Amino acid sequence: MRGTSVAMFLALLCLLPSAHAQPVAVESLPPVVVRAVPQSGDLAVDPTLKEISVTFSKDMTTVEMWSWVVVTPDSFPKLAGKPHYLGDRRTCVLPVKLEPGKTYAIWVNSARYDNFRDQGNRPAVPYLLVFRTRA
Repeated sequence: MRGTSVAMFLALLCLLPSAHAQPVAVESLPPVVVRAVPQSGDLAVDPTLKEISVTFSKDMTTVEMWSWVVVTPDSFPKLAGKPHYLGDRRTCVLPVKLEPGKTYAIWVNSARYDNFRDQGNRPAVPYLLVFRTRA
């Protein structure tokens, strides 16, 4: 019981603001995925979809800086071209050839691969994109 009380105290202590903590600001925090096409969790994606895209919360480093990470070889889509950023500097597109009735899983950054980075060189928070195409 005493160990549980100590653990709870330490957990609550971590929630208290620190005198040395920097203020929270969009500029100082890592970018996050704010939109994905298709949406993660979609179970009826059109198999004729030609591009997977992710849009980040901040302008990104766009000179061939991406990490579309394989979860398993079977769940990664066949590529139909080279990844590229749109002119908005926030949206990265992966040209693909999808198959009907198949589940896909792709990490956008991971603990090991983190080349999606903002212009301040902060890696994006990893995002798991999982979807299934219609049969």
